[in-house]
Amino acid sequence: MGSRVIFFWAFAAFLAATAVCSFADVIHLKNGRKIWADHVRESGTKIEYDVGDDSYAIPKSAVESIEAGGLPPAYASSSQGQATSKELPALALDDTLTGHEDLASKVVHDGKVDDEALAALEKESKPELTATAYFLAGKHTFERGNLPQAKRYFETALRFQPSNSTILNYYAMALIRSGNAAAALSYAQQSVRANPNSPDAYTVLGFAEFSADRTKDAIRDWKRSLELRPDPVVEQFLAKAQREANTEADFSQKESSHFTLHFEGKQTSEEFRRQLIATLESQYDDLVRELGVAPRASISVTLYTEQSFFDVTHAPSWSGAVNDGKLRIPISGLSSMTSDLARVLKHELAHSFVNQASGGRCPTWLNEGVAQSVEPKSLANGRRLAQLFQAQQAIPYNALEGSFMRFSPVEALLAYDESLAAVEYINETYGMSDIQRILQRLSEGSSSEAALRASIHSDYGQLESEVGKFLSSKYGQ
Repeated sequence: MGSRVIFFWAFAAFLAATAVCSFADVIHLKNGRKIWADHVRESGTKIEYDVGDDSYAIPKSAVESIEAGGLPPAYASSSQGQATSKELPALALDDTLTGHEDLASKVVHDGKVDDEALAALEKESKPELTATAYFLAGKHTFERGNLPQAKRYFETALRFQPSNSTILNYYAMALIRSGNAAAALSYAQQSVRANPNSPDAYTVLGFAEFSADRTKDAIRDWKRSLELRPDPVVEQFLAKAQREANTEADFSQKESSHFTLHFEGKQTSEEFRRQLIATLESQYDDLVRELGVAPRASISVTLYTEQSFFDVTHAPSWSGAVNDGKLRIPISGLSSMTSDLARVLKHELAHSFVNQASGGRCPTWLNEGVAQSVEPKSLANGRRLAQLFQAQQAIPYNALEGSFMRFSPVEALLAYDESLAAVEYINETYGMSDIQRILQRLSEGSSSEAALRASIHSDYGQLESEVGKFLSSKYGQ
């Protein structure tokens, strides 16, 4: 069971982040768990609450008390389970892109981009104004996760202001989140040339380089960013890259059609490495068929000793592997491919496919559920899990949107079981095609619950109820 730190996708969120820490209402459940919500209200026999744009409901009988004005933990506000907005650096806007409040309200209103207003502005033949308008449209859609549309708006903005560093930064990050780090590199480099004293430009360039497996270059450019402007978050990214570079200083590499394998020469035999690559390539083909999508770039796979793995990743002790955009696999004691290692590889590789399909916006429960399903893995505790759902003691699915890294080993085991149960239910009831549709909706900017409603016509409350029934029917109580 591996921790799933989706490092690349989380970092991209800094473009949308604000440095605001807000208070929340805390729902204390009778099973000892807590739910942090923006707003809470009573409705008959249910307690309804809002988290962001989504609304949920739980039985009033499951609630012990409601506390107003609590401070949510770091993970509560992160849909990807990564750094929260208060931990993420915010990019400064170019002077030409500020002070246009009237333009912003004209381009974006009622939560949507007005394409007719954009077209009208373009006809005025004012390049700077038009670029600003399309940038504002792109920023709005980027912040809501609609990457295909955001890229189109940024591309149009760059036609009118091709050397605007801020637009180049946003466009580069949209490309990275779309799984195209190689293309992002050239735009990030343009941004640095356009504004060589911009810490933001070096931050984005470093991230593009790290995403493209150019760790040494990323270290250099993140250092330059910090020289221009201290930032604790960039320092964290730099520290991670330095740990990787130090550990892998003497590593060799081997390339195949879809993978770049990093390894310590004395650590593995040539035959073992051949088996690893052959297994990964076969699994790659399987996942293309199963999920109907493929990562755009070569996937980095690094083999570690047990200690080196934890030194680099800082993963919890229960982790068996990590996919943080690169597959990091501890192989101490192994000299040939085993069935268990093959399952770990496919599980971690599946995360790369899911991230590609969802634009990096997949909630952790679905990401982990799909990864376990394709290993393939079956529920070992189905009967016990059915009892937990019946007693309303399972972890709510909206609380499983973020990283499982915060969990104790016991909680993590339950979180993974619930994730697999949900995917088993969706797959057996609706088919893998509906899982693909959910991922597609997510990539277009839908919230997790909206993607569920559009695909299987269930909100989180209904999903939990149906998964409970599914488990009771399949495993008994």
